[in-house]
Amino acid sequence: MAQVINFFVGANSGEGFCNLFPEMVDLENTYDLLILKGGAGVGKNTFMRQIGRSMEEAGTPVEYLWCSGDPDSLDGVVLPAIRCAVVDGTSPHVLEPEYPAAVDRYVNLGQFYDIAAAKASMAEVKARTHAYKAAYVRAYHALKAARQVELDAVASVREAFDKERAERRLEGIIARELRHRGGGTGKTTRRFLGGITHKGYLWRFDSVDALCPRVYELQDSWELAGELLARLHAEAAEKGWDTIVCPAPEDMSRIEHLLIPGLGLAFITSRPGMEYEQKPYRRIRLDAMTEISGKGRLHFQTRMASLLREEAVAALKEAKANHDGLEAIYNPYVDFDGVRTYAALEAGRLLSYLR
Repeated sequence: MAQVINFFVGANSGEGFCNLFPEMVDLENTYDLLILKGGAGVGKNTFMRQIGRSMEEAGTPVEYLWCSGDPDSLDGVVLPAIRCAVVDGTSPHVLEPEYPAAVDRYVNLGQFYDIAAAKASMAEVKARTHAYKAAYVRAYHALKAARQVELDAVASVREAFDKERAERRLEGIIARELRHRGGGTGKTTRRFLGGITHKGYLWRFDSVDALCPRVYELQDSWELAGELLARLHAEAAEKGWDTIVCPAPEDMSRIEHLLIPGLGLAFITSRPGMEYEQKPYRRIRLDAMTEISGKGRLHFQTRMASLLREEAVAALKEAKANHDGLEAIYNPYVDFDGVRTYAALEAGRLLSYLR
């Protein structure tokens, strides 16, 4: 059975849309990258799902990259065994070929629109487009306000964090778990494990479990783990291990989760709204390494941030509803049989690379 893992390369935050699309693959080590072009409802998700299914049936590993705007839809499919990928290269994560045809290339799904019929719906298309974009703006404003409240609470808790105690635990883990592999510095891949969506918070811990049988869970409600995970990442890379770094959508300089598949080892952060529901190999209670004062104020700040994020989710739901409405306008004007035939043709090309 083919190994299947799931991540995101986009995320919603108070700074707007966070984008790891340029890092989805290393173009210097990629054989074929298909960049899908075409607007709403044209069949990009249909195309990518068909590619993924074909590769799974062939028994090759597949990495699905899901959409932060609609976590039931795909933004990309990566096929590491053949150094190939398919990606949605349209706004807000526009990609253009860097080595046209030689490495990366357009796949124009816009050719399957009935242009004359679509133009007849011009007014409704414009209205839906403006509405879903406006809803995203409201969502990002609410997320930014939530983050500002949250940062004040985090700062007050960090002041009492027992860093020396945490460092002692970290040194023991490094000595016990991170042996030298050799062969130079390990490769780092960045992915989002999840984030806030129109369904609320959503995290793909299933990928952690698929790649890493041993999981260290860092219980951390106050962003205390970032420096520890950065140290673990640096040590693992220096000792030759490839890693998957999952940054925090609200602060992409801070690591929330670290996976070292070659060691079958992961270090994940767990907090309210981001709970790891499996039994970990080890649990480190960072929350117990700080003295919390002013609990009434912290409770108020936490509640306020939560309410603001609820407002953001409501706006994301509105954005999703308007985008669904936009797709519903286009769907009758799309030749989906043509899309599926095109996908089958490209799947055949990709499968030929396995031989």
